Amino acid sequence: MSDTSFDVIIIGSGPGGYVTAIRSAQLGFKTAIVEKSHLGGICLNWGCIPTKALLRSAEIYHYLQHADVYGLKADNVTFDPAAVVKRSRGVSKRLADGVGFLMKKNKVSVIWGAATLEGQGKITVAAAKTEAPKGTLGPGSYQAKHIIVATGARPRVLPGLEPDGKLVWTYFEAMVPEKMPKSLLVVGSGAIGIEFASFYRTMGADVTVVEVLPQILPVEDAEIAAFARKQLEKQGLKIFTGAKVTKLDKQADSVTATIDDGKGGTQTLTVDRVISAVGVVGNVENLGLEKLGVKTDRGCIVIDGLGKTNVPGLYAIGDVAGPPMLAHKAEHEGVVCIEAIKGLHPHPLDKAKIPGCTYCTPQIASVGLTEAKAKEQGLDIRVGKFPFAGNGKAIALGEDQGLIKVIFDKKTGQLLGAHMVGAEVTELIQGYVVAMTLETTEDELMHTVFPHPTLSEMMKEAVLDAYGRVLNM
Repeated sequence: MSDTSFDVIIIGSGPGGYVTAIRSAQLGFKTAIVEKSHLGGICLNWGCIPTKALLRSAEIYHYLQHADVYGLKADNVTFDPAAVVKRSRGVSKRLADGVGFLMKKNKVSVIWGAATLEGQGKITVAAAKTEAPKGTLGPGSYQAKHIIVATGARPRVLPGLEPDGKLVWTYFEAMVPEKMPKSLLVVGSGAIGIEFASFYRTMGADVTVVEVLPQILPVEDAEIAAFARKQLEKQGLKIFTGAKVTKLDKQADSVTATIDDGKGGTQTLTVDRVISAVGVVGNVENLGLEKLGVKTDRGCIVIDGLGKTNVPGLYAIGDVAGPPMLAHKAEHEGVVCIEAIKGLHPHPLDKAKIPGCTYCTPQIASVGLTEAKAKEQGLDIRVGKFPFAGNGKAIALGEDQGLIKVIFDKKTGQLLGAHMVGAEVTELIQGYVVAMTLETTEDELMHTVFPHPTLSEMMKEAVLDAYGRVLNM
């Protein structure tokens, strides 16, 4: 086969795309990946990774401001906005460079440009607007027996809230501010909106969040979301729920927003900048999907549990294939897809066992059914809870505000869901994810020895509480 013919071509090099490419090469397929902007996609360059770098800077700044709580002194603590952004960009570059190394290591060809599906296992790649890295293939026609679309997603745009890159930001602009705004309006309270609200508030901005639904963090358990809201408001965030921004009036260096409070009243708010964080939509345009008759639904490609579309030889994974739009879902979905192509008979992706994490302060993490969803399904459940205030490690860390909540099926002992808010819960949640994947029962969890002193002990205590056996509360 020539350099234009492959077994597998993957369109998009985000976490789903590049991980799938590596697994494809491991399985012996001649593999190519098409990218037009950044190796590593949005996650590594403009999403998951750089935001965590920003939030880490904010966390350290917060601790320095409250050093006296720990018996320490740190006077005249300030920050350099340019240096904070520079560190974040450096972290992204390091990881993006790492993706390039992994492609070379696994002998995956990188085709630089914008791909269009031509049918019958063929694509056309047009020149990209960005400069092609050394060692990549260029524009032209390519073919493969299997083509996997992994083009990701982009910020959703609402009428009247169109970002302009200067006064009204998406997460792209919010990640690289030329200066820190003194006041900020965040529209939307999902993970992206709350993370940026938390970051800018910690860095000193006056932040207001507007959410159209009744609770912030709408996909989370109501009790966890309410706890998080209380903590965020203690930090100075102003939060409006059941409300919406109906109008933005732009001035030279500020924006005046009209807010419908959902109760028949309106108010205006003038801020330096607005962040639109009202979700994302799949990148399905300009791929040639319509020409091939690829089935889509609400802006996403329709697939089965193994990544297959309705067109033979064409697959889709990650954000473009629908929610939850999370990097780790894309990675796993891609591995399942390519292993199915190889004939390894992997288990279809179980979306009920995909954890979600929000890295604000306090952190939020969850997996499985919320209490409300479990009740909607008519399940007879047991609910267990344990507060951070009852955990020795949390108190020693000065992080005693948080909650662990678990939901079990009363009849079978099956763990249906786990929900957390507090310090480091994004690292703790995986314990429950493993338990659910292994179909662990409450009895097995209660007989598992957790190390002391750790935050993880609260995970066992919450289980004990669900069965009337909690020890430290």
